[in-house]
Amino acid sequence: MTLSRRHLLGALAAAPVATLASPSLLRAASHSAAESATPDLPVAYHSFQIGSARVTALLDGHFLLNTSQINGFDQAEADTVLDGTFYRIKDDQMSLPVNGYLVEQGEAVTLIDAGTADLFGPILGGLEAALRAAGRTPEEITSVVVTHLHPDHIGGLLKSDGTARFPNAEIVVGQGEYDFWHDDAVYAGVPQDSRGFFDIARGAVAPYQDRLKMFEGEAEVMSGLRSVPLPGHTPGHCGFLLETGAAPLLIWGDLIHSTALQFARPDWTLAFDMDPEQTVKSRTMMLDRAASEGLLVTGMHLDFPGLGRVERDGDAYGFDQAPWQFSL
Repeated sequence: MTLSRRHLLGALAAAPVATLASPSLLRAASHSAAESATPDLPVAYHSFQIGSARVTALLDGHFLLNTSQINGFDQAEADTVLDGTFYRIKDDQMSLPVNGYLVEQGEAVTLIDAGTADLFGPILGGLEAALRAAGRTPEEITSVVVTHLHPDHIGGLLKSDGTARFPNAEIVVGQGEYDFWHDDAVYAGVPQDSRGFFDIARGAVAPYQDRLKMFEGEAEVMSGLRSVPLPGHTPGHCGFLLETGAAPLLIWGDLIHSTALQFARPDWTLAFDMDPEQTVKSRTMMLDRAASEGLLVTGMHLDFPGLGRVERDGDAYGFDQAPWQFSL
């Protein structure tokens, strides 16, 4: 994928948005506060059955997205899309969740994405507490599968001292995604004050170098879990299709960031989509497929717990949220 300097800098510049999140929004947006590690960060998880697999959505927290970071954003059109819904834009900002997913099948205990840890301050980083509340410890995780190497998906791979948070897990990552963030030529071409994403990506996987598992394209990364390439947001961004004998579940990573806006306006991309044109191509292809096949889908920034089906709505799409007590 050709990555322009403008797209790369736009993506890197988006990182600080998470520090703007409001604790009151965190409390209001959490659907299931089982307990609270701090007054500002609820612990939230939700489990459901997909065939032979038990899947648990884990809430890491929320951040605020500024509308200036949405390419193509139009306030009047947004007002039309949001009319009659619970969604609000306040002070040019919207709240977005960060989710991870635990998949348990027999002896395999797989975590898909690891959240932010302490990279974005105290209003995110709740994934480990949610994992423990759901009955699992980091030591029990056998694999961490990552959709891509952005900080809000891999920050939780490390403890605060820089050691591996998941000491018994292999890290499963796309070869193209890994190669991009570890490409010294690309790194050298990025201004020094904008190399933070690269440093984080490299540092997060460094303690796992002896247990990295790479894959390319569509591949069975483990029993019942197949990669689905969805490039654009990053060069190797992908989702994962869980097929366990029942209707499949697609965990699509960052295909959609804003549940409120991007189903209705799939052409609206974000500043941290590295290749906006390819992002839209991957998004519309996957939304078409999900609607046609009736796929059950979830994602890292869909409203927690982020489970539902895609519907067509003229030239756009809609999202049919699954009932809270869902099992298939």
